[in-house]
Amino acid sequence: MNNSAYPRGLFHSAAMVEDLSERAWNYRKTVLKMVYDHQTGHIGGAFSGAEILTALYFHHLEIKPENPRWPDRDRLLFSKGHACAMLYTVLAHRGFFPVEKLDTFRELDSTLQGHPEPQKTPGVEVPAGPLGHGIAIGAGMAMAAKMENSKRKVYVIIGDGELNAGVIWEGALVAAQYGLDNLIVILDYNGVQQTDSTTNVLCTEPIEDKFKSFGWYTREIHGHHMLQILDALDFADEIHAKPVVIIARTTKGKGVSFMESNPIWHGAPPNDEQYKDALRELDKGAAQWIR
Repeated sequence: MNNSAYPRGLFHSAAMVEDLSERAWNYRKTVLKMVYDHQTGHIGGAFSGAEILTALYFHHLEIKPENPRWPDRDRLLFSKGHACAMLYTVLAHRGFFPVEKLDTFRELDSTLQGHPEPQKTPGVEVPAGPLGHGIAIGAGMAMAAKMENSKRKVYVIIGDGELNAGVIWEGALVAAQYGLDNLIVILDYNGVQQTDSTTNVLCTEPIEDKFKSFGWYTREIHGHHMLQILDALDFADEIHAKPVVIIARTTKGKGVSFMESNPIWHGAPPNDEQYKDALRELDKGAAQWIR
């Protein structure tokens, strides 16, 4: 496994898909250690977004880690900010800051706080604490890019628990009204939020029909299937006059059997025994990508 990025539009070879998939599994191990070492953080939603973030940063985004504020960069807004341990891990391995910084996760005065903060962390575009604001902010950024005749795109990762927030749908209406085809939302639809399943808290199905009724182009995928993610991102580039939402069906706590789809692991750190068991399962999962 290496940490170089693949150019956007490159043919999705089996070797590339395996490499990116292996990275995502290994990043889960890094996040597990970060949360265990500091006994704080959100594992479930970080694990569900591993493949999505890896695909974006190592294949699709037009960015310059050595110049994080490059004006023509694509923007990635991580709206589900509590799951930032995975975002920080991917940013570090992409070269935005030293990997060793991950050892300071959530420490006092660390640049890697419990919710992303752009003034502290290279590569972070917007602060993300209160949920639900990503699409609205993304619509504003996409509109600004249109006004500047810039080819940059805006990507927003949201969680399904965020769909409970009314501002999500206000942003969705604005994006459709102005035909913001440079706005791509990826919905990490893992089916579980802090206290229960999303169905029991506030059912949002049929989610694809809802976005379509708001004027969006939709595509539904398996959110842990790297090739499907890459294909969907490439496909979104070909849509015109509408914003795009990629509905990625994922599993909360993906990769660790006792964490999967269990709301307890929304924000709980593992104890010593749980850490060893989880690491053993993640090692087994990562091994399938090593040839």
